[in-house]
Amino acid sequence: MDNPKLVSKTTDITYFELNNELNRPVDNKIPLEKDREAVRAFFLEHVNPNTVFFYTLDEKLDYLVEHDYIESEFLEKYDRSFIKDLMQKTYKTKFRFRSFMAAFKFYRQYALKTNDGKRYLERYEDRIVFNALFLANGDPELATTLADEMIHQRYQPATPTFLNAGRKRRGELVSCFLIQVTDDMNSIGRTINSALQLSRIGGGVGVSLTNVRAAGDPIKKIENASSGVVPIMKLLEDSFSYSNQLGQRNGAGAVYLNIFHPDIVSFLSTKKENADEKIRVKTLSLGVVVPDKFYELVKHDDVMYLFSPYDVERIYGKPFAYVDITKEYDNMVNNPEIRKSKIFARDLENEISKLQQESGYPYIINIDTANRSNPIDGTIIMSNLCSEILQIQKPSVISNSQEYEVLGTDISCNLGSTNIPNLMKSPHFGKSVEAMVRALTYVTDHSSIDAVPTVKNGNEQAHTIGLGGMGLHTFFAIHHMHYGSPESIEFTDLYFMLLNYYTLKASNKIAKERQKSFVGFEKSKYADGSYFEAYVAQERVINSEKVAHIFEEANIAIPTVADWEQLRDDIKEHGLYHQNRLAVAPTGSISYVNETSASLQPITRLIEERQEKKTGKTYYPAPFLSNDTLPYYVSAYDMDMRKVIDIYAAAQKHIDQGMSLTLFMRSTIPEGLYEWKDGRTDKMTTRDLNILRYYAWKKGIKSIYYIRTFTENSDEIGSNACESCTI
Repeated sequence: MDNPKLVSKTTDITYFELNNELNRPVDNKIPLEKDREAVRAFFLEHVNPNTVFFYTLDEKLDYLVEHDYIESEFLEKYDRSFIKDLMQKTYKTKFRFRSFMAAFKFYRQYALKTNDGKRYLERYEDRIVFNALFLANGDPELATTLADEMIHQRYQPATPTFLNAGRKRRGELVSCFLIQVTDDMNSIGRTINSALQLSRIGGGVGVSLTNVRAAGDPIKKIENASSGVVPIMKLLEDSFSYSNQLGQRNGAGAVYLNIFHPDIVSFLSTKKENADEKIRVKTLSLGVVVPDKFYELVKHDDVMYLFSPYDVERIYGKPFAYVDITKEYDNMVNNPEIRKSKIFARDLENEISKLQQESGYPYIINIDTANRSNPIDGTIIMSNLCSEILQIQKPSVISNSQEYEVLGTDISCNLGSTNIPNLMKSPHFGKSVEAMVRALTYVTDHSSIDAVPTVKNGNEQAHTIGLGGMGLHTFFAIHHMHYGSPESIEFTDLYFMLLNYYTLKASNKIAKERQKSFVGFEKSKYADGSYFEAYVAQERVINSEKVAHIFEEANIAIPTVADWEQLRDDIKEHGLYHQNRLAVAPTGSISYVNETSASLQPITRLIEERQEKKTGKTYYPAPFLSNDTLPYYVSAYDMDMRKVIDIYAAAQKHIDQGMSLTLFMRSTIPEGLYEWKDGRTDKMTTRDLNILRYYAWKKGIKSIYYIRTFTENSDEIGSNACESCTI
């Protein structure tokens, strides 16, 4: 079929206008019905007329394969009758988008289109079925389960997977990569090449520069020969900008540097708005790796020493990033063979806060916190573009011929997310989580990045995945819990304990089936059972009646000590397939499609305003917004950030990797929000961020992502000022 039929187009377009009316109060009420009208109009006026029509499912499938839209290989693993039955079954769920933004985002960003980009070849249900079939790898039972999980929006694959699964012309399924530079020109050159290759095929790339010798360090005994990390940053930024997947995405990269590196001040200066163009990086994200020793020096207002990575590696016999600075700090200070410079710790702390106010950067990685709770034998040295991936790495040794004398391990991120409000309605929580783990396992098993051998090697050894969550604030609002309240913290704690338990159980089951564990399992805290000490110490009792009722109503049992002991013994006997299992990524456009709040963070507005490139402003009401939920939807910008930190800390106890924790600040702080502001200026200062970062560290937070500052007029505009919704 060369010319599939197309229903004639409608000329009158009303859906944008209807959506915009959402932000125009009626009698001081939010006219939510306008958004529902906009959804209906969007389908009638745009989606339906611009969707390619097929008479039968066979005709549709044949056309998509014959015209190189969909791969035939994954479809051929199933009987055609099963595929059609699964499609029909998924259609019969009668899924409907509740919000205009959700439908708009799906059809604009995810739906398969004709080559000219003007017509749609997929419905939402089709994209889900193709994901389920692809990720199930020929297993009809798993494909059926995955389709059910996704159409009921309990599970959402990460954008690269959801977008690309099953497509003939596609990018990689993985979300991002982490690579490191060692202190030699061969490694620097190889890293630039790796950055080009990874940016071309996948998501964002994080690069650790901590091992690179500082500006002024010697090269081949020539003093002051090294130019330090800044020129490498410029090379990386240019590489990411150049290699941007044929213009389909902006090159995205992040660089990490240890706070005790002598180049730390110049590193941070590259992000200042008034920085010289020769050193300024515009698109590169910055991350600072912070050992506990820094917080101690700041607390006592001490001088801090910055150490030459070249000398440290020469003395300790390993790259700078792998040295425990908190443990070795005094020895390094007193060692005359290690060059060092001095700076006041609080001056550097204030520089970090100034830059966060100005640009949102740098990300903060509390590296000792990450390594203390790391159950794997090895060292975590960095994170990724969104600060939630924290895994061990091993350095490489590269010869002058650019061959690996020692092949180290780097990281690829295979991510997915639970939709918390919907997963809590699952008929079987554990079965749902197992299906998600198996879907993610397919991605890691079939990811083979030949162009970057260290990433391929790390993936083949570790089989890591990162299952997370989104919609936490939505869940709180539906169940009348204020974000950051004791009951909300308790629910978060229990939810992620369950996620931890069932991902461990699934990983153990896969290891038993395959008779294979991740490399290094026998040296892990899982193998000796010590990881489980906190879980087997005493029975878990739910304190809040509301939280207890939620789990009882959902028929979700909390694992007992006996359950944990059995799981511990099973893992000791049969192992774990995945080195890492959990990570909470930021969920952007995919949260809109799922019609839930992003990640674990609070909403920013009752009616969020999005500036779309070609279509102007689009408005998105908080998910399930009504008179019933409205009192529980407080903007993040009006919330004490310690409540956000408390929520994330409750989850972090059970998450083996990290979380993308964003702090939301107003340039003018609302009165009474922070007690330390009483009698002082109401403007946001560096002191505010210093206190919050310290609080996060004390609460066991491994990483802080962006600092977002609201600098507009503090009065909310349009429907955000309303105190009720239309009924």
